[in-house]
Amino acid sequence: MTPANPLESIYFIKLPQDFNFHSANISIDPNILLPVQKKDNADSGNFNMQELSEEQILSGILTILAYDRENINLDYYRKILQEARPNIKKELTDMAIAKTQNEDWDLAEEIWMALNGLEPENKAIILNMGIFFDQRADNYRHSSLHDDADAYDAAALDYYTQAMDSDPELPDAFFNAAYFHLKKHNYADAKGCFENYIALTSDASDEELGEGGLEKKRIAEENVEKINNRNLENERFHYAYELISSGQEEKGVQEIRKFIQENPAVWNAWFMLGWGLRRMEQFEGAKQAFEKARECEGGDENADTLNELAICQMETGDFEGAKESLVEALSIDPDSTKIISNLGELYLKLGNEAEARKFFLTVLEIDPTDKIAAMELKKLETEV
Repeated sequence: MTPANPLESIYFIKLPQDFNFHSANISIDPNILLPVQKKDNADSGNFNMQELSEEQILSGILTILAYDRENINLDYYRKILQEARPNIKKELTDMAIAKTQNEDWDLAEEIWMALNGLEPENKAIILNMGIFFDQRADNYRHSSLHDDADAYDAAALDYYTQAMDSDPELPDAFFNAAYFHLKKHNYADAKGCFENYIALTSDASDEELGEGGLEKKRIAEENVEKINNRNLENERFHYAYELISSGQEEKGVQEIRKFIQENPAVWNAWFMLGWGLRRMEQFEGAKQAFEKARECEGGDENADTLNELAICQMETGDFEGAKESLVEALSIDPDSTKIISNLGELYLKLGNEAEARKFFLTVLEIDPTDKIAAMELKKLETEV
């Protein structure tokens, strides 16, 4: 989360009588202090009222809406902002989406928070907040910043929960929440969300759903069927995941082995077994589990399985096999920085530093914040 306190960048002032907003319709209450965004390098000792701009006031209001939800003057500040910028919601939404797409995470978060403060009951904004925090969690996890990722996951779940509690209900809130739960291997909740999405869209015609809605409905139905057929709602399966992800790999491996005894054809279970064994550095056993996962229905479609298999192949000296696995994984997920970074690690093990450098540079082109690629490049530069 944003470490600094954004409210420290705010002054509260009484507006000068000769100050005029661009819009003549704005009514100012002289008894309420207005928040003003400090200029760069400014402090309370050198504030010049003659240089006060409308943008400073509006920026100050946005900061208050984003980070001071207990402020008693929020409704008044919202009124000023909307009178000064009638299209402010659309402007902020477009900007937030653009900053998110460009992975300008900190600024995007500030804008989403301000939007949420502007219309706190707007469930569409709340859903977008959930999606944003979900995406940012993925970004942190790809950079191996797991504590930050967990914090953003918790925020994402909170916003998804709020979005699902709407009247009328938002089908997309359930669809996105379902995918969130899938990533967490929480298949019971994922199934419930998918089923809600299907139910909420059951009366809509194909024309009303459109191409995107029809595809989402197909995906939802397919996932419900997979969860049912593979017995993924089983409490032992989720318990095994929770154990492994919390560092109790040995107990988790024991639990998932019990699940596999009753469900030997579930690729997800073999994947989890391999994941637990790999974390325990039992690479040969992990490799066999990932290979078994690929033999099961659906297991050969997953880039993560191939990526994990490649890690075990590298650790057991099968470099040619690792290369084949990573190349195939990359054909499934061409923009995966995990896979590209592992190709760099592979070429380091093969002694080809020039080729390894290319892969790490590619990772940073896709994600400039990737700490592992940056660290490996720094080591290569130091060794030159």
